[in-house]
Amino acid sequence: MTRCDSAAAGTASRHGVGRREFLGRMIAVGGALGPGGIVPKHFAQSRSLASVTIGDGFELFYEVHGDGPPVVFAHGGGGTRMSWWQQIPAMSEHFRCITFDHRGFGHSRDVGAGPGHRAFVDDLRGLLDHLGIDRAALVGQSMGGWTTLGFASAWPERVSALVLCNTHGGYTDPEVARLLDLRPAGAGNPADVGAYPPSFAEREPELAFLYRQIRSTTRDRTPAGAPRAVAGLLERTTDIEPVITHQIPILFVTGEEDRLMSPAAIEEMHRKVPNSEFALVPGAGHSVYYEMPRLFNRLVIEFLKRYTARARR
Repeated sequence: MTRCDSAAAGTASRHGVGRREFLGRMIAVGGALGPGGIVPKHFAQSRSLASVTIGDGFELFYEVHGDGPPVVFAHGGGGTRMSWWQQIPAMSEHFRCITFDHRGFGHSRDVGAGPGHRAFVDDLRGLLDHLGIDRAALVGQSMGGWTTLGFASAWPERVSALVLCNTHGGYTDPEVARLLDLRPAGAGNPADVGAYPPSFAEREPELAFLYRQIRSTTRDRTPAGAPRAVAGLLERTTDIEPVITHQIPILFVTGEEDRLMSPAAIEEMHRKVPNSEFALVPGAGHSVYYEMPRLFNRLVIEFLKRYTARARR
């Protein structure tokens, strides 16, 4: 187990777009919603945002930044592709970074009643096929862990490495289930401040505000406020045996103060996966990538560099 120093410095962007400029571009696109919350194609294409129609007429929106081995970032239930604004400027120095809005999130509006999360894995396959990517590293946070681990389970030969952030991705056994149940009472609602500890909102009120603004761009919600696409997600299980059999390297990253997914459960999953790595971040909650981006970026870049050199673009 690696216990991380939250004060560690990360990798800075030396060329290309910086974090502030990148965020400005994201906000510009995010604020350009057309009727029904859809970005007009001509505007989207002029601002790096693109889309692909998958299967049932569903239009998935995505962005590509940088060059190098491909890395796909799958956001959590409180985010969109914009959630990675602190990662892409640094990581696109080393990798071809692909971000996307899950079905039912951000600009990717589901079709009709829609399959929601049941189509997440196939949507990711459709995106990779569209981009001509045979093999990629996957980074999944919270809900995105179901997408990335599910994809790795279904097509392990297409995954060079896997980073699971504050998520078990649907893997379960009696001990992991027991540890997950140790969450504090009332901490299971992702729409609540459980996405990060109260200390973060006090320490970084502007970033906490921005987190809520990014989350609010997802409009397809239940009367209770939860994204419709995630209904029933927590009951879905993922078979991790193909991932283990194909020896896909996995890095587990979690926050010591995560109130949504018990760090002990994530560590227990790490113990059951041979040759996996585990990083516990003090002072961070359910969104290590957002709360402590420099440290998160350093951990992920160092891990991925060891395993993605041979990945095809």
